[in-house]
Amino acid sequence: MGYKEDEEKYKEWANILKALSYPVRLYIVEYLSSGERSVGEIGKKLHLDLSTVSRHLSTLRRVGIIKDEKRGNQVFYSLKIPCVLNFLKCSEDVVRENLENKLKFLDRKD
Repeated sequence: MGYKEDEEKYKEWANILKALSYPVRLYIVEYLSSGERSVGEIGKKLHLDLSTVSRHLSTLRRVGIIKDEKRGNQVFYSLKIPCVLNFLKCSEDVVRENLENKLKFLDRKD
């Protein structure tokens, strides 16, 4: 099969990657890896207002990365596809190398 036959699949992957392209959303995904959390817990951990946190959670939920469960007047979020953490972990060496190179550049004395 070629690109045209699988174009919708690639569009969906692109949507997932776009949703993960915000540092705060990556943090949320990593934070949820240790268990479900309420919006309030996530907001407190991030030091962000609940409306901002809710928008980020909505984006992650819309693409299927997380799921929510309403209990009483609270909504709890958890990872729907915990394998997304595999991608983050496998790219960690690249991230570390990039950060080290930035530090070397900043430490250079001309």
